[in-house]
Amino acid sequence: MSTFPHFGTAAIHVGQEPEQWDMNQVVPPISMSSTYKQDNPGEPKGHDYSRAGNPTRDVLQKNLAALEDAKHCQVFSSGLAATSAIINLLKTGDHIVCSDDVYGGTQRYIRRVAVPNHGLEVDSVDLTDVKNLETAIKPNTKMVWFESPSNPLLKVVDIAAIVQVAKKANPEIVVVVDNTFMSPYFQRPISLGADVVVHSITKYINGHSDVVMGAVITDNDEFQQHLFFMQLAVGAVPSPFDCFLVNRGLKTLHIRMRAHYENAMAVAKYLEANDRIESVLYPALESHPQHEVHLKQTKGMSGMISFYLKGELKESRAFLSALKVFTLAESLGGYESLAELPAIMTHASVPAETREVLGITDNLIRISVGIEDLDDLIADLDQALKIAIPKV
Repeated sequence: MSTFPHFGTAAIHVGQEPEQWDMNQVVPPISMSSTYKQDNPGEPKGHDYSRAGNPTRDVLQKNLAALEDAKHCQVFSSGLAATSAIINLLKTGDHIVCSDDVYGGTQRYIRRVAVPNHGLEVDSVDLTDVKNLETAIKPNTKMVWFESPSNPLLKVVDIAAIVQVAKKANPEIVVVVDNTFMSPYFQRPISLGADVVVHSITKYINGHSDVVMGAVITDNDEFQQHLFFMQLAVGAVPSPFDCFLVNRGLKTLHIRMRAHYENAMAVAKYLEANDRIESVLYPALESHPQHEVHLKQTKGMSGMISFYLKGELKESRAFLSALKVFTLAESLGGYESLAELPAIMTHASVPAETREVLGITDNLIRISVGIEDLDDLIADLDQALKIAIPKV
């Protein structure tokens, strides 16, 4: 398993320099103050009010930018707050090309807020075929938005190819990649030409299922100024304590991602060989339709697996209810293993007809493979599958 050079060292040290603190603290302190004394009117030492900036948030933003090998990072109170901050780059009449398979909250925000309330235009297309982007781009297209791998169908999009097509059509088109499923440990979209990377920090980056937060990362100075203004003017910023927790979680990101990958690869192979499973969606498997693209642009794979049971809603409910080590819950990316049914949980807000076209069916299960002992994970899946589908 290869990785980006110096990743673990950067995660532990960048932005954490003890010399910036009064007592050379090795662990950055939590700065809970909402306001800051000024020696003279209008001359703050650094920050004036914590919505606009906070020392603990500064530490986290500097560290996250380094892990994506980028210049800037701004963090927000949730992944969707980060999403809305990016989309607020656009104006009424602008057009977004969005991949057809994205997190349910993302498509809901675009479909029910950005389009009807802000006057944006959106087309959802399958970006695994770059020709679909060529067809979808219009004179007013200003943004291309996609996840790779996608949620929940694990579609892999060729990031460099999408960037090339978008910039050829119009160099001003902003290419946004949601990198939540991979983390910067396995994939760095900015190095592949993307303009903006977004993360739900809630997931792998924090890794402990105890913080809700989002991040936007970019090399573009103008975008950074916009994102800072969104923090200041809209105010969807995380608390200093949450920033401290995420900064703490980052110190083991490289170790956790290796463990997620090792466990998930073994689980994916087990599922693929199981007679109770129709098919498995995991980009690191040779059977995945975009496996070669995955190998080209990543350093590995996270713990995200989706698979189709041989059954319908009844069997899916029975399987999920029978799990003992895997927890039936939404979200992903924590140290613990989770399982869910996208059609009626994370992607219930996606219109039924769209779910049907995409393949988000009642027998599609999404699991987030944690870092428990592998034998226990496979044994748990095995017993639950046998309860849900007694005969094959």
